[in-house]
Amino acid sequence: MPAWLTVVGIGEDGFAGLGRAARRALIDASIIIGGDRHLALLPGRIRARREPWPRPFDVAHVLAHRGEPVCVLASGDPMWFGVGATLAREVPADEWRVLPAPSSLSLAASRLGWALHEVAVVSLVGRSLATLNRHLYDGARVLVLSGNAETPAAIAASLRERGFGATRMTVLEHLGGERERRIETSANAWGAAEVAALNVVALECRAQGGFSWPLTFGLPDEAFVSDGQLTKRDVRAITLSRLAPRPGELLWDVGAGSGSIGIEWMRAHPACRAIAIEANRERQRFIELNRDALGVPGLQLVAGRAPEALGDLPMPDAIFIGGGATVPGVLETCWTRLRPGGRLVANAVTLQGEAALMAWRERCGGALTRIALGVAEPLGGFDTWRQALPITILEAAKPRDDEARLGADDGDR
Repeated sequence: MPAWLTVVGIGEDGFAGLGRAARRALIDASIIIGGDRHLALLPGRIRARREPWPRPFDVAHVLAHRGEPVCVLASGDPMWFGVGATLAREVPADEWRVLPAPSSLSLAASRLGWALHEVAVVSLVGRSLATLNRHLYDGARVLVLSGNAETPAAIAASLRERGFGATRMTVLEHLGGERERRIETSANAWGAAEVAALNVVALECRAQGGFSWPLTFGLPDEAFVSDGQLTKRDVRAITLSRLAPRPGELLWDVGAGSGSIGIEWMRAHPACRAIAIEANRERQRFIELNRDALGVPGLQLVAGRAPEALGDLPMPDAIFIGGGATVPGVLETCWTRLRPGGRLVANAVTLQGEAALMAWRERCGGALTRIALGVAEPLGGFDTWRQALPITILEAAKPRDDEARLGADDGDR
């Protein structure tokens, strides 16, 4: 089928700022779909029927017109946190084209003189404010796509709460248009300024008694709220190295406790995903607190006990069993559901747990590692070693030739 869909990026300068190809696509279209603000930027001489996005948002409205000359309007670059990325999953590449305009991020970087490739980018459009937390480091530059006019004030309050009140904030409104404006202040000095709904917030982070956790595996134990049900720092770092997160992969954290493994998995890369399975209500609350504080609010929490809670979950690329290896059916169910080529890692501290891992290894293979750590502590006027309980780690990779036997389907992702 020939290309029937054109996605046009449009800026605050409206139709006048579009190139020749974008103008021609809009003139020739029979239907133009976009937000109310985008549609209002078009001149009266555009004769196509104008249809606003349905609420709730759904690209099925576009797909219903397949084969007709359709234009979709989007802000700036449609492939950068835009509708283009959504359409790319639904429309074959040879059926559509994208005509981007400068994104608000590009315009913001040009106004500030920042090298865009050196800047962290966070979208708070339809996302939790906690997403920003994992990017707060002294000296870091961050560009934030605001969700609405209240976003800058919420950012300022969050920065103050986390000890980053000295952070320099620049709010850029209506970039590229006649109403473009900038507000410069600090998080500490942010007042009741009236801000336009369409804005980008630029942050030059300054720690003022605040603390940023490192990017490496094995965050300090005090980074997590817990009741002691926590994979300790050194063991956690070793466990995560065995799990080996890669961009886009999904982890099951079975018996998640405080959620530390799933949280650090997601902090490894923005595209990493994790599901924490936990039956204890208090620990579920700990997971919710920790995922927000450490900047990964997208961590999915499943309230339930394995193996029963695992039945409807999407097929994972890696599984960590921090508790429950002795529960009948847990290891077997996890191994069956694991994607071919995926990794399973299970930790045990009791003799019964270790015996379960050894028996499972005899049947299915894998490697066992025992970790015994000691910490120097005072003893009278001297110091001595206090040994922690030894941990046994099972690590196994599922053969890829299991794919045919299990009928694995990439659609499970």
